[in-house]
Order: sequence, then C-alpha cells, then structure tokens
Amino acid sequence: QVQLVESGGGLVQAGEALRLSCAASGRTFSRYNMGWFRQVPGKERECVAAISRTGGSVYYSDSVKGRFTISTDYAKNTVYLQMNSLKPEDTAVYYCAAAPRTNGIFTTTTWYAFWGQGTQVTVSS
Repeated sequence: QVQLVESGGGLVQAGEALRLSCAASGRTFSRYNMGWFRQVPGKERECVAAISRTGGSVYYSDSVKGRFTISTDYAKNTVYLQMNSLKPEDTAVYYCAAAPRTNGIFTTTTWYAFWGQGTQVTVSS
C-alpha cells in the first residue's frame, strides 16, 4: 500500500507556471511507476505525464509536451509535475497515481492501483 497526497494546485493566469507535488507514504516509493493524470467534468481521466520506477523513462502527452516536466525525488518520496506556459485548456483536477508493476511507462488508468485525492488547477485567459 502507498498513500498519495497532491498539493500545489491553484488559480493562475495563462502563461504562468505551477509545480504540483505528490508526496507518497507507505511502501518504498521506488517500487512504483508514477503518473500524473487530469480530468475535466464529462471527460475521461487522461495521462499527461508518466515516469518509470527507475526514472529512466518518461512520457508526455502531445498536449503538454515541451511545457510540463515530471520528476521524482526518492529521498523525499515525492513526484513533481512542473507546468510551464499554462493554457486555459490545462484547467482540470490533477491526480497522481502509482502503478505497482515492473519497470515501465503506463498511460491508462487501469494500470494504476493507488491514487491521490486530486488538486484543482485553474488557468484563466
């Protein structure tokens, strides 16, 4: 079991930046592949970034590539999502998730066993 708590969401203007944090507790953090997802009402939860448990592989959706960066700090048991050049279409609830699988990149919700409570990101135009 691992517990995940996101923080760092808020209201910003287009073009500004935010950094989301996801603090993990419980089992050793490095056992999990991690992902950041977002969801808006009426739509499915989509993966915007993922990182393998070793940190050797990362994934970004086309909509955030070049603007968002996922990273991990194993000493702090924390995964981050640095979001730059935010756009109104980035407005969503953002979730971090942990996939207890062999090392790899996982971009669909079905692979993830543990989820945080979500943090709201709102980008005004």
